[in-house]
Amino acid sequence: MQINTTLETLAAEFNGDFLLARVDVSAQPQLAQLLGIPQAPLVVAALRGQLAPLIQDPLPEAQMRELVRQVIDAAAANGIAGTADSVSAPGAAESPALPEPEPVKHPAAEAALLSGDLDAAVAGYEQALAAAPGDEEAVLGLARAQLLKRTQHVDGAQARAAAADRPSDVEAQRLVADLDLIGGHVEDAFARLIDLVRRSAGPERDAARKHLIEMFAVVGDDDQRVKKARQLLASALY
Repeated sequence: MQINTTLETLAAEFNGDFLLARVDVSAQPQLAQLLGIPQAPLVVAALRGQLAPLIQDPLPEAQMRELVRQVIDAAAANGIAGTADSVSAPGAAESPALPEPEPVKHPAAEAALLSGDLDAAVAGYEQALAAAPGDEEAVLGLARAQLLKRTQHVDGAQARAAAADRPSDVEAQRLVADLDLIGGHVEDAFARLIDLVRRSAGPERDAARKHLIEMFAVVGDDDQRVKKARQLLASALY
């Protein structure tokens, strides 16, 4: 594919200023849903776990190179990406040096997640958390990897039928909540587990609560749906 060829050329040219990763959405449809990829091909910039769509149609290499430079410049100005090559004309004054960027924390685990090697992704993030338990990026990465692993080979219709037949079964309800989350039905996923917390007690209630908190981490604490669900969870608990 032309986009892949151009990006591979630029990745070599920029020599580590950006990390190129590809998602085979036909082989990993759940991963595409989790990352919010509506259709392929799609080129996105990933900065601190946030995805910014760039292009869908191939561009000439020169235009693609300039687009990559713009993304790197914008990221570097915020201290979250590599430093772009200078684009000054020959003889022009050199641009002021940009601040040293923060390194990508877990490139191997992130690459494993994007490639669908979920065991490697989980292991990588767990290793990172063992070394630094407060690492928020590792917490988020591990939650996403575990979510995908739990649902990787699940038959959605069977899972939903089981949950309907067993409304008090924590495992059945958690699995459907996971499927809803991957499918983009975030509020449905939260509502299912909040209702389960409200109706259950003891270890079952605690298991539902903990799973819901893990889902909050996947979506992000700044998301308004998470803020609302936290309030509803507090009401369900007390």
